[in-house]
Amino acid sequence: MNNGKPNWWSRPSSAPEAARIPAPPPSGDGDGDFPLPAPHPPTTPPAQAPEPAGTDLRAAESAGADARAAEAEAETTGPQAPEPFAAGSPDPAPSVVLTNGEPRVPAPEEAPHVQDQGQGPAPAPAPQAQPQTQAQPLHAPDEYRTPPYGEPGPWAPAPPVQRPPAPVPPHRQGPVPPHPQGPAPWTQYDPWGVGGPALPPPPAKRSRKGLAVAGALVFALITGVIGGGIGAYVERNGGLTTVELPQSDAKDTGRAPESVAGIAASALPGVVTLHVRGGGSSGTGTGFVLDTKGHILTNNHVVDGARSSADISVTFSSGETARAKLVGKDTGYDLAVVQVTGVSGLKPLPLGNSDGVRVGDPVVAIGAPFDLSNTVTSGIISAKERPITAGGEKGDGSDVSYVDALQTDAPINPGNSGGPLLDSKARVIGINSAIRAAGGSGGDGEGGGASQPGSIGLGFAIPINQGKRVAEELINTGKATHPVIGVSLDMQYSGDGARVGQKGKDGTASVTPGGPAAKAGLRPGDVITKVDGQRVHNGEELIVKIRAHRPGDRLELTLERDGKELTKTLTLGSSQGT
Repeated sequence: MNNGKPNWWSRPSSAPEAARIPAPPPSGDGDGDFPLPAPHPPTTPPAQAPEPAGTDLRAAESAGADARAAEAEAETTGPQAPEPFAAGSPDPAPSVVLTNGEPRVPAPEEAPHVQDQGQGPAPAPAPQAQPQTQAQPLHAPDEYRTPPYGEPGPWAPAPPVQRPPAPVPPHRQGPVPPHPQGPAPWTQYDPWGVGGPALPPPPAKRSRKGLAVAGALVFALITGVIGGGIGAYVERNGGLTTVELPQSDAKDTGRAPESVAGIAASALPGVVTLHVRGGGSSGTGTGFVLDTKGHILTNNHVVDGARSSADISVTFSSGETARAKLVGKDTGYDLAVVQVTGVSGLKPLPLGNSDGVRVGDPVVAIGAPFDLSNTVTSGIISAKERPITAGGEKGDGSDVSYVDALQTDAPINPGNSGGPLLDSKARVIGINSAIRAAGGSGGDGEGGGASQPGSIGLGFAIPINQGKRVAEELINTGKATHPVIGVSLDMQYSGDGARVGQKGKDGTASVTPGGPAAKAGLRPGDVITKVDGQRVHNGEELIVKIRAHRPGDRLELTLERDGKELTKTLTLGSSQGT
């Protein structure tokens, strides 16, 4: 067979098929691993006899195969002497000549050569040997042409000699150079392999899938770095383009009149800021316009340090500034009136009724806290008829103010003093006057020697009903009158109620003869516990309750005398304020 596989491992061939199997051609360049020697004819070639006319070609081919087997054995063992035929043996078989490894039966004429059926041109015919007597084979030809005793047949190539493979460049063209001669280490024999030096395995090809994955990773890395840089730039600079935020137009400027904005818009033109200098000090306060004549109502402690009109300046919400003169003031009510002249377009604020105020009503306060003019705050009425006192820096009590105040949680700070406290209809219901500080001191900071506390949600305003009466008196007479009952109170009494003293100032009688209390039947030592049914706990509260009324008003007093409760009715008198 042509693949080098030993023929005795394959299926046995018939006699004609074995005859047609060509012998392996000899190596062309003589550089094979195990070159086979060319077949030599026997020393005494057998005599050729003419082929009978009826000889079959297949028999000739079979005879040629036997001859090739004999030649192979002769090459292995060397030349041998011809062996005579045994007695009684038949005539020797016709001689077979090999041409290109194929059997041929010569014709009688021997003129033309019969070319074999193998591949390639046939070589020139070998010279014919002299006829000799053919040696008789030891056994009859095997019809399957199986070599006896497992010896290799003439068509089976010898196993190649194993040598270590030599490195061969992968791109070298042409025949593989022979291995150097000499012994080589034995390796595993591959009967199916082809003789010759083993070639190195082809270089492993790079996987395109791996290259694609690597490219994808590089692309993702570059993209992430670029994206991170862009994100950082956008975060730091606010974007790649100019940012334009949506905004509504300002056409809708209307506000409901009862809203804080509506109240402020209506009241601010009638609110002023006062700056006062004098007596080595200065202060800031607030006031509001009472009429078109230029009268402005404020607190007494705001203008108390002024000595002349040159010390008081008034600034309107429009920014216009004017000088003001002092019309009148009252320490007991902590109210004062100033007047500006030569100013047009004044807008007086409407006055409300403080008796109609209820706890919880919304209120708006306007002022200049810490000299921040036109400041608007809002809150509610927290309580009514809060008896408070302010002042008292002189020590003799002549500067003490007694106020039956409205309490509010609208933020009020130093500078709000004298400003208006407005209801939901922008009407004035009180005059902001005092705050309760966290340290327990009273006043709003503009009074002499007072601290500068901040708002804690406890603000107090003089009711406008009291302020209206006092303002009218100050404008008309320059003085204010105070309602009185004609008694001297014991301010050191620690019991519940206001007790009438045993003696008055400078040793005079504690009950003024012919006064309202004397006419009602009050005596020294009586303890007054109620005024018009409202409880009083000390002498200050009694004064506050009395000054909340006008002179000439009738009051009903409840008192205790010698363990008994009595009720007395009196008409309030009048005294000149300071």
